Amino acid sequence: MELKLGDVQTTALIPLAVKANETKRKNARIRDQKAVEIIKALKVDTKPYDKFMSHEGVVARTIMLDRQLKAIIRNAPDTVIVNVGAGFDDRFSRVDNGKILWFDLDLPDLIAARKKAFTERDRVTMIAGNALDSKWCDPVKKALAGRKSKPVFIAEGLFMYLTLDQIRTFLEVLKISFPSGGTLIAEQNCKFMQKSEKHHDTVKNTNAHFCSGTDSGQEIADLTDGIQLVEEHSFNEEMKKYSIRAKLFALLLPKVNDRWATFRW
Repeated sequence: MELKLGDVQTTALIPLAVKANETKRKNARIRDQKAVEIIKALKVDTKPYDKFMSHEGVVARTIMLDRQLKAIIRNAPDTVIVNVGAGFDDRFSRVDNGKILWFDLDLPDLIAARKKAFTERDRVTMIAGNALDSKWCDPVKKALAGRKSKPVFIAEGLFMYLTLDQIRTFLEVLKISFPSGGTLIAEQNCKFMQKSEKHHDTVKNTNAHFCSGTDSGQEIADLTDGIQLVEEHSFNEEMKKYSIRAKLFALLLPKVNDRWATFRW
């Protein structure tokens, strides 16, 4: 399986490597057999993409987001979910209830690679497109017809590679295309991390750059009218459960880790 990705798209190898290596552990906290298969097919050296802090961060964010999505799906079994910047993520397999509709959206080069790794599945649609261009919304709007629940959008490992102006554009796309409202769950990184990107344990091994950072999800909500910050949780909340090193990190640098922020409109 050959792989030709742009600079930012290459960062999709970070969670892929982490999930594959974690799955192979005896007491794996998350399991993603598809990640193991893809890494094997790509013959990728995972060492540059799997360091301690990134590993623990990806595991924590995966557990936290899976938990939140499962709760949403329990309350709204016919939910339509859009995974924005999907990369090689296989979250659908972990949260599917047999009724949800799922869309994986990413740039054309990554979707082309994704189609080599994932076979067609019922209730799952892959969309090649730019999140800042509303064209990708059309199939999602069609899928929402006749469904009572409002759509859910997840953005994992995306916002840090967008400028604040680009994030504002994305929010406007959501508001205009889905005027009845929806939920956005987006990963946030901090301003300190943006300034210190050359010290990031795995992103420094790619050609990608952090284009923005926030110290509160409210800064994202304030980018455009009508967006409300509902809640925000640091990855530290989950990470500190598993190692002394992570506990010390949470204690000494409580605001440095990434967070999940939930927005509604």
